[in-house]
Formats: sequence, structure tokens, C-alpha cells
Amino acid sequence: MVGMLLTAAGAVRLGSDVLLGSRRLRGARVGVVCNHASVDHAFRHIVDRLAESGDVRLAAIFGPQHGFRSDVQDNMVETPHREDASRRVPVCSLYSETREPTADMLRDVEVLVIDLQDIGARIYTFIYTMANCLRAAARHRIPVIVCDRPNPIGGRGVEGASLAPGFESFVGQFPIPMRHGMTIGELAALFNERFGAGASLEIARMERWQRSMYADRTGLPWVMPSPNMPTLETAVVYPGTVLFEGTLLSEGRGTTRPFELVGAPWIDADRFAAGMNALDLPGVYFRPAVFEPTFQKHAQRACGGCQIHVSDRDAFRPVATGVALLQTFRQLDPAHFAWRLPPYEYEHDKLPIDILAGSDRLRRQVEEGAPLAEIVDSWRDDERAFAEVRKPFLLY
Repeated sequence: MVGMLLTAAGAVRLGSDVLLGSRRLRGARVGVVCNHASVDHAFRHIVDRLAESGDVRLAAIFGPQHGFRSDVQDNMVETPHREDASRRVPVCSLYSETREPTADMLRDVEVLVIDLQDIGARIYTFIYTMANCLRAAARHRIPVIVCDRPNPIGGRGVEGASLAPGFESFVGQFPIPMRHGMTIGELAALFNERFGAGASLEIARMERWQRSMYADRTGLPWVMPSPNMPTLETAVVYPGTVLFEGTLLSEGRGTTRPFELVGAPWIDADRFAAGMNALDLPGVYFRPAVFEPTFQKHAQRACGGCQIHVSDRDAFRPVATGVALLQTFRQLDPAHFAWRLPPYEYEHDKLPIDILAGSDRLRRQVEEGAPLAEIVDSWRDDERAFAEVRKPFLLY
């Protein structure tokens, strides 16, 4: 990839590099919120770098969904608390009986450092683990430093409806669009100031990152942030195809191309792909595909559908494309099309599609057969409003 041809000197310098190159943490007892992807350009993990620094005491490690080592493959499977055997420090799970650090977990922590790789979509739980940490730190008067990282799908695109009041969940706490176009550091400031988390917050800013950059233009390695985010291509389509988690259609979990492959056992792949390509959506081609998930929905059954191939990332609109896919599946076989029922991500009452979409509006539009253009147009006010809301928090 073009970005990986950059030398380390020309690569984006991560917030963790800036923080660890300073003396800000000298002598402090530090807790770190991170996972296996919290590495630098040379694949050095932030926990190892802190432990080896000699002037910082590593007090605790906090792991988000899928665990500190991201060893829990499926979603909605809690991870246990444990001790890190090599470093002799507690590893506290923030996807367990608690999604927020407790007083006991924070007892020995003087500074909380957050170094997580977001992927640019409202429903990715890591940003809400961060929000929960900000609120807990505020209550316990512990300063927080967020190490900024690139938004892998760029910092320009804003797309989709904002989350509506009453539809908050662990996959959406704040009124932001599905594709927000912000870095995790920018989101931290937004959550902290605009949405009232109230922590004593510092952002360790990146150097050399530009808003036009996708992950393969940064010179940084791709380490999959979670088990079902194997490639940058997955992240590019994810803000749209994640909606399939709210249906009985397969979003490709259990394959090597989750979220790029979508389908169901009752769908004719050729007919479906032809219908999608006839829509002439910008920057994308739908290749007919038959796939067999090894786990999750329709495991061990052949599913017809398509693989989504993005040909022009700047023209591609992932959320609109995801909605078009849902509409086409429903039109092709309305008798089999169905929404998934709760529970989903600690929500036991509302339909999963509603908490994913941020309200019940999209579901009703699809059920009523609203044209794609009408659905997309219904997001415009939210997109314009959020573009203004985020302006004071953009760091690059």
C-alpha cells in the first residue's frame, strides 16, 4: 500500500509517541485503556513502552470489548478480569459486569491514559468505553490523557442521521451521525465538553496527520482493532453494513471478509448483485458472492449475496449504500426479510436496528418503501448541524 512505503520519519506521529516522548508521566502511577492494536509504527505496544520506560509505574490495564488482547472473537461476549502474568498488574475488563472503571479499579491510578484505535463509526463501542472512563475519572478526580490516533476512513466525511433522544445505548450515547469524521482525541474533547463528561482532559495530539488521509496513507501499520475488522476495506464499508447486525441477514461474520460480504441462504447472488449494480451507486461495485459463515448467523449454510468492492473511496457513501442493500434484500424476498429481536448490546427492549440506526425512523422508512433518495435527504439537516457542532473540536 502507498502509505506503507513511507519511512518511519515520514509517517504520522501518534499521540502515544508524543506523550511518551515527553516527561508528562514521570513518576506517576498510570492506568492504561488499550488493546492489542495500541501499537506504534514499529509494533511496540504502549503497555510495553510504559513498563520499559523506568520512570512510570504501570498500575492497571483496562480492556474494552473483545478484551485487552482482543482474544474474544464474537460480539456481545463479556471478558473476564485477570492479572497480566508478565507485568504483574491487574487487567480490568470494561466489557463485563461493568462498562465503566470502578473505584476499586482506579484505586492505585494517578493518571488514566487512553490509547484505542477507533474506526470512524458512531456505533463502535471503544468510543463509549472512553466516554465511560471520562465520567468515572471526573468523579474520582483522576486526570485523563487521550493519545490521538488517525480516523482510518478519513476526517472529512460526515454521513447519516444523528442519534435521537431515547435511543441511547452502549453502541450510541450521543447525538452524532453514523460516520462522524473525527479522531478519537477530537471525540474525547467533544464528549467531555459538549456532552458533559467533565473530566480533567488532555489530548496528546498527532503530528503529520491530515483529514484527507485514510489509514493506508499514514505510514502506520494496520493492526485490526477488533476481531471482525481485519482490513481497511472492512472499515470503509462498516458504517453502512453494520446495520445488518439489526437484521436476520448475515453481515459476513464467520467469514474472512466480515461486513464486506452480506447475504442470506434464500438469496440468489447473481440476481441480487445485478439489482444493486443497477442502482449505479457512486464509487462501488457489487460482485455476486456465495459464502458460508463458520459461526454466527446462518453458520455452515451457503448464503447468497455480494461482496462490496469500493472503487472510489471519496465518492463512496457507506451509510447510503448500507441502506440500499437493506432495501434490495427486502424487495427481493420480503417474506424472509426480518429485523433481529432484542437483546442486543445490553439493550433488552428496543429493536437492534433502531439503536444501530439511532432511532426508529430508518426502520419505518424501509418498511414503508421510502425511496433511497428520500431517506438520504432526511439526514441532511443532521449532517449540517453536526458539521457545525464538531468545528470547535477539530484539531487538524
